[in-house]
Amino acid sequence: MGQVCDALSIDPHSRCCRGKSERFSCNGCNLVLQCCNSYEFCVSCCLNPSRTQKDLAVIVKISKPITAGMYSSIFDFCTGRCRHNSESVVHENAYLSEFHHCFSIPSNSSSGGASGVQTEVRLAGINVVIGKQGESCDSVCKSSGQSCVPNKFVLLNQCETMHKYLSCKGGCLASVGADQPAEVVDDAPRDLNPGACLYTSQASVLSCDGSHQHTKRLCPCA
Repeated sequence: MGQVCDALSIDPHSRCCRGKSERFSCNGCNLVLQCCNSYEFCVSCCLNPSRTQKDLAVIVKISKPITAGMYSSIFDFCTGRCRHNSESVVHENAYLSEFHHCFSIPSNSSSGGASGVQTEVRLAGINVVIGKQGESCDSVCKSSGQSCVPNKFVLLNQCETMHKYLSCKGGCLASVGADQPAEVVDDAPRDLNPGACLYTSQASVLSCDGSHQHTKRLCPCA
């Protein structure tokens, strides 16, 4: 029901909180990151219909393998996503911030056609800004009084998303670099593929402070 209470306040039969308490509480949550500093309030916040779309949540695969099943309900989704989420860690061994429990809808749903909609939902509250040549995202966001949101790079690091913001007239190419996702400037040396959009398959290198003298970065600011 989206309520949070201590163990002594739980009805042993219904498994719900006795009495009235706040529903869909986001206490201790960063609503831009869609992450919370406690598991229980992450689930409560996630259950709010205005924050998590049920039709998208129930087509999300529980894990990446092809044989993995999908979440059976929005409660199942919220309890599962808040418990474990690769987007809340960096380099696979450290947390991005104190907000360890995240409930954003991932991009590995069973329906490819829904990916574009999911990306837009997960970018809610984020200003996607194109940086100047050679500028880092830390600098890009700071210039507008905002901060770079590192766990949103995974959403921008896709050709489909880059085509919405950049011309990519030189194509969309896989590359490796801390300045990606980015677009190579037109006057760059020919061997750097002028006009091309670049994405990286190594998510661990995505960072706010990366830059390259011949690219313009695509930055998530908030």
